[in-house]
Amino acid sequence: MIDLERRAAPFAATLYMLAAMAFFASMSGTIRLSTAELDPLQVVFFRNFLALPIMLPWLLRYGGGALKTQRFGLYSLRAGINIIGMAAGFTAVTLIPLAEATALSFTAPLFATVGAALVLGEVVRARRITALVVGFVGVVVVLRPGVDSISLGALLALVNAFSIALTTLIVKSLTRTESAGAIVTWMALLHSILSLIPALFVWQWPSAETWLWLVLLAGAGTLGHLCFTQAFARAEVTQIQPLEFVRLPLVAVMAFVVFDEVPTIWTWLGGAVIFASTAYITHREARIARLAAGNRNGG
Repeated sequence: MIDLERRAAPFAATLYMLAAMAFFASMSGTIRLSTAELDPLQVVFFRNFLALPIMLPWLLRYGGGALKTQRFGLYSLRAGINIIGMAAGFTAVTLIPLAEATALSFTAPLFATVGAALVLGEVVRARRITALVVGFVGVVVVLRPGVDSISLGALLALVNAFSIALTTLIVKSLTRTESAGAIVTWMALLHSILSLIPALFVWQWPSAETWLWLVLLAGAGTLGHLCFTQAFARAEVTQIQPLEFVRLPLVAVMAFVVFDEVPTIWTWLGGAVIFASTAYITHREARIARLAAGNRNGG
């Protein structure tokens, strides 16, 4: 029975990962539809606030014990960066094609690798440095500076990717002392509180149709993260991380059907280059981690 479960785990991980990418792809569409009526700052608030009921069973499970922490400042910093990044990302999808915003979002691991070296002191050797350079060449391919002017939307998409990288580093630090329950609970609470402040300055009540898009947005985001976590719990990151690229064609199809957008060849080519470089970096980091674990265990 145990052997059967072990063999089925990679298949289950693939299904969870594909489901996560479908949920994440649908978020781009629901953000665009919601911001047709509401300011992106208000959509950020509803994305976080409406996720609370979905996360209620988790919150009730951990209760007050999950709120005990000596690192409230770091939680607050993470939430603040996340809100800025979400506001940038949500605004970006109102200004540039959805496929372009998705391709640029693949740069988050590149920024995280640079940050890990500069902030956490991790060693980044020649192969990963080469992959970083290739990845940022992919960014140039997507943006094509000198041929097209770099748009505000593209810059905001990169700000969003950079914020994801920063929060990834913060979560790495938090996991050294904090439980998963505490991290998730504080994320849900602080995101809702902090995102309400800017939303109040642009507040208007959504129409019935926009309420539908907002609920779908919150549901897709929450369920996407749940499936994403389940996928990584069942397989090594190098086995399923390449499936993240599925998000680009999913977004491209949705953007074409719903918004009549057709991605340029440069978006496809640059997105593929960016993703290939991040996939290689992830593979190298996982391999180095396995070797380090083997050395610690004397194997």
